[in-house]
Amino acid sequence: MSEALKKVTQEVEKLRDEMVNTLMELIKIPAMSPDYGGEGEYDKAQKLLEIITDWPFDKVEVYEAPDERAKKGVRPSILAYYYGQEGEKSPRLWILTHLDIVPPGDLSKWESDPFKPVVRDGKIYGRGSEDNGQSLVASLYAVRALMNLGIRPKRTVVLAFVADEETGSKYGVEWLMKNHPELFRKDDLVLVPDGGNEDGTFIEVAEKSILWFKLKVRGKQVHASMPDKGLNAHHVALDLAYHLDKLLHEKYNKRNELFEPPESTFEPTMVKNPADSPNIAPGEHEVVFDCRVLPEYSLDEVLNDVKALAEEVKARYRKEIEGMVLPEIEIEILQRLDAPAPTDPKGEIVVLLKEALKKLRGKDAKVGGIGGGTFAAYFRKLGIPAVVWATLDEMAHQPNEYAKIENLVEDAKVMAALALL
Repeated sequence: MSEALKKVTQEVEKLRDEMVNTLMELIKIPAMSPDYGGEGEYDKAQKLLEIITDWPFDKVEVYEAPDERAKKGVRPSILAYYYGQEGEKSPRLWILTHLDIVPPGDLSKWESDPFKPVVRDGKIYGRGSEDNGQSLVASLYAVRALMNLGIRPKRTVVLAFVADEETGSKYGVEWLMKNHPELFRKDDLVLVPDGGNEDGTFIEVAEKSILWFKLKVRGKQVHASMPDKGLNAHHVALDLAYHLDKLLHEKYNKRNELFEPPESTFEPTMVKNPADSPNIAPGEHEVVFDCRVLPEYSLDEVLNDVKALAEEVKARYRKEIEGMVLPEIEIEILQRLDAPAPTDPKGEIVVLLKEALKKLRGKDAKVGGIGGGTFAAYFRKLGIPAVVWATLDEMAHQPNEYAKIENLVEDAKVMAALALL
């Protein structure tokens, strides 16, 4: 380990308590998308800007994607630059984390208030602590350690604190790339610390395609004792969902051992109908599917199969009532992300991250793919190499979510090393 890296890791250790306090301050501010009934990231972004206001970043930029549903009508993202040894000409390392969180869910399953962080047994509990607060704060203090020592790294570090990751990135990375393409360079290196494993030995270089769609079935509501007078949308939706689940799993059954799990997944996740009494046969029913599809397959083909089966089910239940031909079945795409080409497992960012982990932890990392969607996919689409890595207990979206303080500190050291190596 070089003398500079040794000094930086020691400096990170000194910042441990400050890191914990910063993460706790950020957890206190809910930053939920308007899609979840929240106000967005505005307050959290303002708090972060307040925290770093006196830090010697070379440049801090705020980009505001318009969203009239959100507080102040915007979804803010922050870019903070700390230049390398050659100033603005230095090669660049992006570290991207997200400001937004998911809702806490069933509060009765939490042992403490999800927005009043608690430190217990070396862990910080609260919604957004691990996803993505841990990595956000780790990236921040990796740079803070360099600043405190007056060290200019080999690479300019661009810390990106971005909006709207949890609901599709329409107001986050996707908006930035569409409206400010000048921000990104083909020779940038990108780390997205938003996935990983417990010992930090997994580097994600590939993702499955993502397809979320909603099946909206319309029949005719009637009293349940007289089903022949209408058309029970629940019957139609159950039939469609069952046979669609079966079809997709049987047809798209290839395995690719780069991924975990190694096959495509098709999960019905949400259902909804307006019946609020046991004796109502509902006239509407909705089913949502979350599909994570191996890159070997086309999402267009998947959608064509969904449409074809929907037509078969419509024909099976066809009924004319009061001049209307029922059922009606609508397919609404909630999110779609076609998997880009993987990052080269032998590429520079992968090699550097492996080297950093070997130097700091004495461990050999492995590369692979995941089913979840991250910012990395957007960079890969631009031909910019990106990896996903962090040391996580995978508590994201769960009750009693926590971030290990040890992971917070040790990941900051790795991030600093990436800038130096």
